[in-house]
Order: sequence, then structure tokens, then C-alpha cells
Amino acid sequence: MPAVTAPSHEALLRQHGLNVTAQRLGVLRAVSDRPHSAVDDIHRAVRAEIGAISRQAVYDALAALTGRGLLRRIQPAGSPARYENRVGDDHHHLVCRSCGRVVDVDGAAGDTSCLAAADDSGYEVDEAMVIYWGRCPQCGPPSRAVPHHQETAREENDHRV
Repeated sequence: MPAVTAPSHEALLRQHGLNVTAQRLGVLRAVSDRPHSAVDDIHRAVRAEIGAISRQAVYDALAALTGRGLLRRIQPAGSPARYENRVGDDHHHLVCRSCGRVVDVDGAAGDTSCLAAADDSGYEVDEAMVIYWGRCPQCGPPSRAVPHHQETAREENDHRV
């Protein structure tokens, strides 16, 4: 039985009613290769691949690709917008408070799905975005060390006794 392959980027653009352009292909490839990239990173990657491309052309391609559901835009608090090509599923993100690294986390299964709000206030919920914050394994837990000014005050008190 032959393996099922994902459609090419060109085919994806056509399936979603978009013209195939070098800019859109470059942006789609850059995001596919580097999920959770910010616009500056995408711009650099596309420029390295196809040569001159304006930042506005990257923004235009990102708008077209997110508008047609080929890419997803996320924007963790205090962070620039980031883009990924994992769309159409119930997944969330973990963000490292130290280095800013973003990784995907599968959403809860079954009745605990976050699309099932406890009170939807009459809205028809079609998307939920959950972002978990913490520290990645490379950055480790926050330091439990006593700040230097508190340590100095303790030393001064110890010397007075």
C-alpha cells in the first residue's frame, strides 16, 4: 500500500483558491520549516530562499495564508505575532518565560475540550486559544537564590548579634 503524502505547497495554495506565487510559497515553506516564527524570522528565511522580498510582501502573504486557513497566527502576551502551519486541530502552546521558545501541546480530549466553554454567553464558539507559561527544560526552574540585597541585609543583621 503506497504511503499517503501531504499535498505540495503549490497544491495547497490552489486547493484554497490562492494564486501560486514565489512569495506565498516561500512564506509557506518558511513557516512549515520553522513553526512559531515571528515575521522578522520568516522575512529573513524567505529572503535567503528567493532573494529580495519586502517585509510588506511577507505580511501580505501571511494575511492571505491565515485568511484561507493554511496558517494560524498566535500572539502570546508580550510577544510578536507568530505563525504556524498546524491548523484545524485542538492544540495549545507552551511558552518559556525565559527564552520565549514556543512548543505545541495537544488539547484535552473528550468532554473537557476547551471549545466547550462552561458559559458561552450565547456565542457560537469556533476557536479557543490556550497558552501555558513556564520555563523550558533548557532554561530550568526559576532561581530560588535570595536576591543580593536581601542577603546583604541578613549578613548585616548577623554581625550585629
